[in-house]
Amino acid sequence: MAIEVRPATEFEDVRTMVGPKRPDANVCWCLSYRIPSKQNLSLHGPERGDLVKQLVAQDPPPGVLAYDGGEVVGWAGVHPRADTSFAGNRKIPHVDGLDVWSVWCIRVRPGHRGKGISHHLLKGAVEFARSYTAPAIEGYPVDNGSRKVDLTMAYVGTRKLFEDAGFTKAADTQSVLSGFPRVLMRLNLR
Repeated sequence: MAIEVRPATEFEDVRTMVGPKRPDANVCWCLSYRIPSKQNLSLHGPERGDLVKQLVAQDPPPGVLAYDGGEVVGWAGVHPRADTSFAGNRKIPHVDGLDVWSVWCIRVRPGHRGKGISHHLLKGAVEFARSYTAPAIEGYPVDNGSRKVDLTMAYVGTRKLFEDAGFTKAADTQSVLSGFPRVLMRLNLR
């Protein structure tokens, strides 16, 4: 398996990873942390996909995609923290004044899980942020120890996933997901 991670510039591949089965459905589209809450709540059905299509056309695009051959198999949302809802999130602290990037969602398609693709996605997110001269990159995974995380809540990643990628714990947060505390993990890129 040769996994390749590339910037998310192909809308149809982003749709495959985070879009709904029905165009009128109100699914996340990985927007809940990317845009302000008020805007996120105001978008319905196809409006959500239309916004993602605009974001995919921007520089930088809203994340990275993992491919196994020509098939898209994974997604990671990654962008400058200042352009996300984490910029003003009261439960996730700011460690310092650096213009850090955030990775907030890691998703692997069913049928491709358990093959290490999330590790490739996180490494690709780091390289993506580095290519835009980010001074550091953060993630806000659950600190679940060895306990199982519900798949619907596993999108934030686990502390171990981030540690395996070289991140270290920079701070505790006041955020809890699926009963697990979230921690701020950081990797300096300078």
